[in-house]
Amino acid sequence: MTSIAHQTVAELGGEWSILNRQRRDHVRLDELLHQLEGSEGQEQRAVLREINRLVLPHAFAEESVLWPALRRILPGDEGERLTLQVEQEHQEVNHLVVALDSEELTEEERGPVIARLVEVLREDVRDEEDELLPRLQELVPPARLRALGVAWEAVRRTASTRPHPTVARRPPGNALAGLPLTVIDRSRDVLDSGAERTTAPTARRLRGLSQALAGVAGRVERVGVLRVGEDPSTSVDDPRA
Repeated sequence: MTSIAHQTVAELGGEWSILNRQRRDHVRLDELLHQLEGSEGQEQRAVLREINRLVLPHAFAEESVLWPALRRILPGDEGERLTLQVEQEHQEVNHLVVALDSEELTEEERGPVIARLVEVLREDVRDEEDELLPRLQELVPPARLRALGVAWEAVRRTASTRPHPTVARRPPGNALAGLPLTVIDRSRDVLDSGAERTTAPTARRLRGLSQALAGVAGRVERVGVLRVGEDPSTSVDDPRA
């Protein structure tokens, strides 16, 4: 198999092919990871926010659209094995992002967590580009790759933007969680962005509203049906509970 990292857009099935869409995000992620490794303080936190806004919707769309299709397409238990490996990586990313969002870590403690986040994200890209997506390419015609790309992109653009480690990584749980958590997450994004551009009293109010919504999201995550469907290896208790 040839890694999708070394193919032209035409070889990948065209601009809208799921293979090209995946690689495009991976290229942007690589740029951000290089920025992260050379940053600190507020600059580091800003880069981490950009990484989260890229990686978390990307992963949600994979788990909602692409991985279920792969489990149907790949023969035997190959689809189950390959997608579960990536889902486990996604779950670890969720936990690392939750840890970095916490105010409890000292600057010294943040370093190893960030290093592990970079390591896991790069492992995830390699697993997808070198093994999982080339197997899909072998079995699926270009027209089907483009249809998957359109569906994946539609979900990615409307997906949640924050870590939700207790929600299932597979349908039906993740599909049911999508709408309420997306509304909450994107509302928090607006509030947090506004807090960075205003005066201190208003910023405190906006951040307070964002934290209140975080509490709502935490309660939504623990609704039982949203935890249904995933493999036991990615089913965990909420680290923030």
